[in-house]
Amino acid sequence: MNPSTKYDPAYLRDFVTRFFERLGCPRHDAEAIADVFIRAELRNLPSHGMIRIKDHFQLWEAGRLNIKPDIRIVHESPGTAVVDGDNAVGMLAAYRSMEIAIEKSEKAGSGWVATRNSNHFSIGSYYAMMALEHDMIGLAMTNGNPLVAPVNSTERMLGTNPIAVAVPAGKQPPFVGDFSTTPIARGKLGVAAKKGKKIPFGYVIDKNGNPSDDPDILKEGGAMVPLGGDIPHGSHKGYALGSIVDILTGVLSGANFGPFVPPNLAYLPIPEVQVGKGMGHFFGAWRIDAFMEAGEFKSRMDRWINVFRKSRPAPGKKVLIPGDIEREAEIRLAKEGISVLPAIQKDVKEVADKLGIEFRVLDS
Repeated sequence: MNPSTKYDPAYLRDFVTRFFERLGCPRHDAEAIADVFIRAELRNLPSHGMIRIKDHFQLWEAGRLNIKPDIRIVHESPGTAVVDGDNAVGMLAAYRSMEIAIEKSEKAGSGWVATRNSNHFSIGSYYAMMALEHDMIGLAMTNGNPLVAPVNSTERMLGTNPIAVAVPAGKQPPFVGDFSTTPIARGKLGVAAKKGKKIPFGYVIDKNGNPSDDPDILKEGGAMVPLGGDIPHGSHKGYALGSIVDILTGVLSGANFGPFVPPNLAYLPIPEVQVGKGMGHFFGAWRIDAFMEAGEFKSRMDRWINVFRKSRPAPGKKVLIPGDIEREAEIRLAKEGISVLPAIQKDVKEVADKLGIEFRVLDS
C-alpha cells in the first residue's frame, strides 16, 4: 500500500469517535476510546486497532457492552482499590482504574488497582505510560477469553494475558515493555488471516495438540500455546507468567478467571459457569521518589539504557531497548499515515453503513 492510500490518523480518530458516539457513548468517552485505538495503530500494533471495530459493533449489537457505565470503586485501602467497570468498553474501565492507581500512589507512594466486570482494553502500554508524566513507574495487565492451552494440554484455559511496564528516564526515551505471555497476540493471528498468510510453527496447535501454521485454527478447535512454544524452549515459564496475570487480574479482582472469562468476540458464547464478573485487569503505579530522588533515578536509568544500547550487536543488527520499535513507529506513522488492510477496510465500511456514518475505503 503506497503512502497515498494511507489514512490520516486524525481521520481515523474522528471516525472511531463518531462510531462509539453512534453506539451511544457520551462524546468524552468516545474520544477517550478513540485515543487508545489510534495509539495502537500508531505504535504499529494493528491487532489492537481498526480490526477491533467490527468486534465492538458485534458485542454492542448482541447487548454485551454497557455504553453508559457507572465505573466505581467497590473496595479500597489507602494504597489499593477494587474497581467495578460495570461491563464498560474496556478502555474506559482501564483508563479510570489507572487514574485511581496514580492517585493512590501520589498519597501512599504506590497504588494498586484490581478491576473486574470489564472488557478488552486494547494495548496495556497505553495505561502503563500514563504513569510516566507523574514521575512514576506504571504497570498494566489483563486476562482474556480462553485461547491458550496449558503446557501438556489441548484445552483452551488462559487468555494471552499481556503485561506492560513503563519506566521513565531522563535524556533517554522511557523503557516500555509490553508483551503477551504467548508467542503471538490473538489479534495478530487475525491480521495474518486477513492477509491470507500462514504463521510460523510454534504459535498454535490443532485440537489434537499437533503444531499448526493455520492462523484460523482457533475456529477449528485449536489453541494458542504459552510463550516459549514447548517445554524445551521454556513454555512452562510462559505458562507461569500467564497464570500469574490471571490470578492478579481475575482471582484477586473478583472477575472471571481462566476458562470462565467471557469472550470479546460476539460469535463465541459466554461460558455457562461464571466465577466472577466480566474480564479482569490489574494496574500499578509507584512514585520514584518513594525510593530515591526522581532526578537521580532518571539519571541512573539513562545510564542503564546507554550501557545496554552500547552492547556489542550481532552482525547487521541494532541493539534495542524495549519500546524503541513502537516509539519509532509512532513518529513515522504520524507523518506517513496509517495503513489499514483492504479486508479490514471492508469490515469497517460494512459496520459504518449499518450505523449510517461515513467511512472512506481507500483500497479495495
